[in-house]
Amino acid sequence: MLFASNISKAYSNRTLFSDLTISVAAGDRVALIGANGSGKTTLLDILAGDTSPETGSISRQRNATIGYLRQEPATFAGKSLLQEVLDASSEVIELTDRINVTREALSSEADPEKQGDLLQQLSQLDMELEAAGGGDREHEAKAILSGLGFKQGDFLRTMGEFSGGWVMRAGLARLLFRKPGLLLLDEPTNHLDLDANLWFEKYLAAFQGGVIVTSHDRAFLNQVANRILAIEPAEVVILRGDYDDYLVARERSLQIKQAAAARQERQLQKQMRFVERFRSKATKASQVQSRLRQLEKIKPIELPRATKKIHYSFPQPPRSGAEVISLTNVSKFYGDNVVYRGMNLSLTRGDRVALVGPNGAGKTTMLKMLADVLPFDEGERKTGHNVVTAYYAQHVLELLNPNNTIIEELQQAAPRESEQNLRTTLGGFLFSGDDVNKPISVISGGEKARVALAKLLLQPSNLLLMDEPTNHLDIASREILADALGDYHGTICLITHDRTLIRQVANKIVEIDGGRPTVFPGDYDSYLSRKQEESEIRNTKPAVNGSSPTAPATGAVRTRTGRPLRAEEEQQRSLGREARRLASRIEEINVSLTNHEARMAEMETLFSSPDEFGDPIQLAAYGEQYRVLKEAADSLWDEWEKLSVEAESIDSKLTALKTG
Repeated sequence: MLFASNISKAYSNRTLFSDLTISVAAGDRVALIGANGSGKTTLLDILAGDTSPETGSISRQRNATIGYLRQEPATFAGKSLLQEVLDASSEVIELTDRINVTREALSSEADPEKQGDLLQQLSQLDMELEAAGGGDREHEAKAILSGLGFKQGDFLRTMGEFSGGWVMRAGLARLLFRKPGLLLLDEPTNHLDLDANLWFEKYLAAFQGGVIVTSHDRAFLNQVANRILAIEPAEVVILRGDYDDYLVARERSLQIKQAAAARQERQLQKQMRFVERFRSKATKASQVQSRLRQLEKIKPIELPRATKKIHYSFPQPPRSGAEVISLTNVSKFYGDNVVYRGMNLSLTRGDRVALVGPNGAGKTTMLKMLADVLPFDEGERKTGHNVVTAYYAQHVLELLNPNNTIIEELQQAAPRESEQNLRTTLGGFLFSGDDVNKPISVISGGEKARVALAKLLLQPSNLLLMDEPTNHLDIASREILADALGDYHGTICLITHDRTLIRQVANKIVEIDGGRPTVFPGDYDSYLSRKQEESEIRNTKPAVNGSSPTAPATGAVRTRTGRPLRAEEEQQRSLGREARRLASRIEEINVSLTNHEARMAEMETLFSSPDEFGDPIQLAAYGEQYRVLKEAADSLWDEWEKLSVEAESIDSKLTALKTG
């Protein structure tokens, strides 16, 4: 479908990539990964034919169509949303026009022989239209739009009525409706909520063509990708598998390179000891020169930079009261649009809440009311004792002083911190050495986001409210943010579409839907499990006329090319996959149990100090929370025990296969 051979690209004195060769066939779903600025978008531009490589060539299969989703919004003609998507299929439009012309000719033709010819043409055109999907194209367009989160009432709205994020979704819908043979997708998930993301994952899993996609969403890449193309500082790495497979391979490669570098260093030291020892001896001069020439030929092994877990020393915030913040009987209206009516929500000390729900449900409105930056129409907002709030939203990037250097920006935010501590903190956010002296005016959007996050976390707050903190951040920066939030000593409430971050940070999920918050104690996977159980209960209701409910769509099974696996190899691979799945879930349960038991221990301390509670109703509410936590912990322990037994059994089978 597409073959790139030995392509290279550089800007000024900086080489983005060189001698890059890759082929993409139908069914390939390639995750293009790399740090911000590594050249991912440039490579997509080259593959799309918009930019020329400095060396190498691009060849495409005859009649192969390419659809390219860029990060900037697509342009539209001002028609309705549905019509803009329908008009994307030029083949269907051409066939429809030909059918209309043929029908008009038939209606005015009196010659029976010519009528027969026209009827035959019309039949052929109808078959071509059906093959092109034209017969059901409106239904298909609506299905794609609905999957991406548009409501039926949106279909006839003109494009000028939609915000930037929804325009990006419309551009994606138009591209998918065209059904190109190869999809080039540059950050397609940036403007998708969780539900749209899940739909899009299933769409790509079943897509028959080829896909090259960039994304900073690790969970998305694991679900979609079956190949990885990684642009790394010193090389381009191509391998089969998903993002986690790439991380394992990178770690293994790093270990091999470290061992090779250590051997090389020992060899260099040995040669240098010989040179130093015999440099002054005339009888050894030729041997010394020979060793020096050997040293000159040795190419040093460069070790790739690995992002390691970082521990932060943020200022210790004051201890807040048990109840951190509450919204009571709150109502919020935008004209006739009722976002909330009589809504109640409270956060307690130690909560790490992820607000989830579809776009437009009111998550950002909720966070702004919690942050006291958006007034509401009815109700009360109340903060607990000693609560100090910090609020992160995209506008904070605009508040950075472009005339300051990075370290000056932090010095103004935390004047009592030493320069060394500020440098250490900035190092944790990937700013090292002279980087800290860069002016704010010249750094990228992702770097500004990291500066803003570092500023925020250096302030001694104990309630942190964050709206999409991962925007503009690459995967390494998102891992660093997760490390920082893990070391934060206060209460957190955040909105993010990054499921990996939710899994790493949240110990409580609040789902916003229909103007009502529903609280799910526990981590994100427990929430998904509860939602799945609810869905299964709904789907098991008897269907009309005894028919069974429609099964949910599933992604296509991934296959790998090469020789057929022997039975024992297939069994070993299957057991290995199951072992990894069990190990991952057991680790998630361990994290959840740690969070549950820490919260339960804190509540037990509160119960031993009745003065913490203002009235019996509050005490009863905490008692109910404790009961729910304990039930969840008991359930997790049961699951842990069951999975541990399964894991031991699989490990025994794998050992027997390997030794037998």
